[in-house]
Amino acid sequence: MPDRDFHNTPSPGEQPGTTRGTERSTEPEREAERRRRRAQFLRDLAEARELRDRVQPRRAKTARLRHAMRMRTFRW
Repeated sequence: MPDRDFHNTPSPGEQPGTTRGTERSTEPEREAERRRRRAQFLRDLAEARELRDRVQPRRAKTARLRHAMRMRTFRW
């Protein structure tokens, strides 16, 4: 069974008596920054897919047909 006070013990490099409250206050900002970067990445990815579909219409059409066939054969 795991030790219950594992989270209360300081890490080997941490000074005793220091609090980790400063790290936790920046955690929401890091999460918000991660979400912003992810949203930008997904926008860029969608834009690249649209560009590829415009540049290679035959490949886009076969991909659409393949996807439709996959959806038809999928069992809910």
